[in-house]
Amino acid sequence: MLLVGLGRFGSSIALTLDRLGHDVLAVERDPELVAHYTGRFPLVQADATNPEALVQLGAKEFGVAVVGVGTSLEASVLVTGNLVDLGTPQIWAKAISNEHARILHRIGAHHVVLPEADAGNRVAHLVSGKLLDYIEVEDGFTIVKMRPPRETQGFTIGQSEIRKRYGVTVIGVKPPGEEFVYATEETRISANDLLIVSGHADLLERFAARP
Repeated sequence: MLLVGLGRFGSSIALTLDRLGHDVLAVERDPELVAHYTGRFPLVQADATNPEALVQLGAKEFGVAVVGVGTSLEASVLVTGNLVDLGTPQIWAKAISNEHARILHRIGAHHVVLPEADAGNRVAHLVSGKLLDYIEVEDGFTIVKMRPPRETQGFTIGQSEIRKRYGVTVIGVKPPGEEFVYATEETRISANDLLIVSGHADLLERFAARP
């Protein structure tokens, strides 16, 4: 994987991929950042806004590229455009605003990430209710970790009719001190269990709001 930009977003991706054993080549033009991360993962100092620099780095050989440049809109657009021109099969790009994201999509980025907006959205859901974790997958489909509403405690999932009454699906249940188990209609829910539940965000919020 090719990664351009070693700010907080890019460096976090590079360090995680390297720790997981994935091949990654990071490109950064700031000599201070290059010096800081040298020796921690494969890294070269170059200006990826220059298409010739990417060609010399062999960017055409990478199936996936991540553009972690976010503070400079011009640099972000130029790097993404260069990768599009090189025919990179999958381009992930960081955006700092909705307008920035719209531009990146228009020039050919396959996936656009707004880290701060995504994190803010997630935290808002967590602090406003009983949800312990919240992952929005796509088009409103969401997976959450939560405590069971009182009306489900002591009953099986089938008896509670959770899907019929609330339109959400309990995927798994974790009793205290035990492993998660895939849920069935016969799975009994206890007060101290953790539930993994999927469904549309609005329906999940309604279910989690139950006392």
